[in-house]
Amino acid sequence: MSAQLFVKICGITRVQDGETASGLGADALGFVFWPGSPRYVAPEEARRITERVPPHVMKVGVFVDEPVEQVVRVFEQAGLTAAQLHGHESPEYCRELSVRLQPDAAIVGSGRSWTVIKAVAVTDDSAADVSAFGTDVLLLVDTHDPKLHGGTGRITSWDSARAIAAERPTILAGGLNAANIRLAVRAVRPFGVDVSSGVESAPGVKDPDRLKSFFEALHD
Repeated sequence: MSAQLFVKICGITRVQDGETASGLGADALGFVFWPGSPRYVAPEEARRITERVPPHVMKVGVFVDEPVEQVVRVFEQAGLTAAQLHGHESPEYCRELSVRLQPDAAIVGSGRSWTVIKAVAVTDDSAADVSAFGTDVLLLVDTHDPKLHGGTGRITSWDSARAIAAERPTILAGGLNAANIRLAVRAVRPFGVDVSSGVESAPGVKDPDRLKSFFEALHD
């Protein structure tokens, strides 16, 4: 398994989970600021966690159809590195947000850097049309779900994800766990992976053993 694979553990709500994931080798932690999610965390609580993990670990805020001003405000309050968008945000919205966020905070890889991640939903039939999103946006491919906006535990169409990943850096999400992560990476060849429910004992509660097994599977 490539040592260059970017690994994000999403849905962090507790300090101990952030510290455990970071200690096992996570490149990034995700904090969900959408109130409709069972993994929602308040900005001030997220700040408590981001201050306790190493500086090199990236801190990503997950938002759904929030005004740009609100995203910028939470970005600063919580001490974030990047914003991940799971709603109907347009390419224009992404460009504006990318300009507004701190230039010294970014996800770096493949000779590029990003402060905005845009989630796109795919189905078994086809990949989403992502041509309108510029290369200043890092794409995340997830399972389509108009209500939960991620964290469903359902596996994404790897064929559709592979078509996108072949064209540009892409993070693969959706139903990943220790049992399927090696297969998923081989099939899609993504820039990175994003896991949430696959390492949990309950929504927002990461299981240390499942986290350990996930990273062991990646590094075998």
